[in-house]
Amino acid sequence: MKHLTILVPNGENNLSSIVGSYKIFNRANAIFTAKGRNAVFTIELVGTSQKIGFYDDLFTVQPHKKLSEIKKTNCIIIPSLNHNFDSAVQENQEIIDWINKQYHLGAEVASICTGAFLLAATGLLEGKMCATHWSAAAVFKQRFPNINLQPDQLITDENGIYTNGGAYSFLNLILYLIEKFYDRETALLCSKIFQIDMNRSQQSEFIIFNGQKEHEDEAVLEAQEYLEQNFQEKISIAYLSEKLHITRRNFDRRFIKATGVTPLDYLQRVKIEAAKKQLENYPKTVTEVMYEVGYNDAKAFRDVFCRITGLSPVEYKLRYNKNASFIEK
Repeated sequence: MKHLTILVPNGENNLSSIVGSYKIFNRANAIFTAKGRNAVFTIELVGTSQKIGFYDDLFTVQPHKKLSEIKKTNCIIIPSLNHNFDSAVQENQEIIDWINKQYHLGAEVASICTGAFLLAATGLLEGKMCATHWSAAAVFKQRFPNINLQPDQLITDENGIYTNGGAYSFLNLILYLIEKFYDRETALLCSKIFQIDMNRSQQSEFIIFNGQKEHEDEAVLEAQEYLEQNFQEKISIAYLSEKLHITRRNFDRRFIKATGVTPLDYLQRVKIEAAKKQLENYPKTVTEVMYEVGYNDAKAFRDVFCRITGLSPVEYKLRYNKNASFIEK
């Protein structure tokens, strides 16, 4: 039987991602044994402390084993770290070194949400794809510029390393792993038992674009403010760079370095974020919203909206505006 390690790191972690992983994998084992088949995994919670507190010690977890007792495992689950990324990395260096060692011994590794920061600290993600919670994407890019971050993706799978997007989307990752290590029938049954939608593949529609401003490039900050305040107008990026007395090529380079996106992509995301709010809250048609955010080409608006959110404007309105009761043509 293979061994599954669900890590319980020191510091502030997300209890739900630990409990949820443990519960669903145990159910998959039970499904297999009920059919007369052998359970796939021995499932254990593992940490470096005997007891870890959660939510001001309202809850506590006592791992089955200490990390030093696990000489070899086959699969590792890294839970979400909430948002204290730096302290989590500092407090869990022993776990980081252990993950690296186990991967090179043949273990597969999966990180949940912001657990990607702990996984990235191992160096195993260098040059590889990675997903994490959309709200942590900008910070992640700054800390780990050589990792191919996929902020829109729900799950990445590369060379035995799996990552996923934010919050409860970890349930989709667990089903993905169950299909891989058990079979699709078991994954489908788990999805029905726990009522998890297996068809989700992106977290694009949940992203709230705020713009990365944790940088020290004053000219780029000025450009961001200009784009956010004037997005309804027809804006020329060449005019904006000239206004800031920066060559267009250098402006693009500095903007990407500071924010992670091009000036044009930034402007498009500002427009689409404004459009999303209009579609969510007001009884306006898609065409009315399109004009309000500065588009006059329906196809261009739809294409950009779909690229950024994964949904068409009509689909988005029907899903998120409770008063939307008709389909626009």
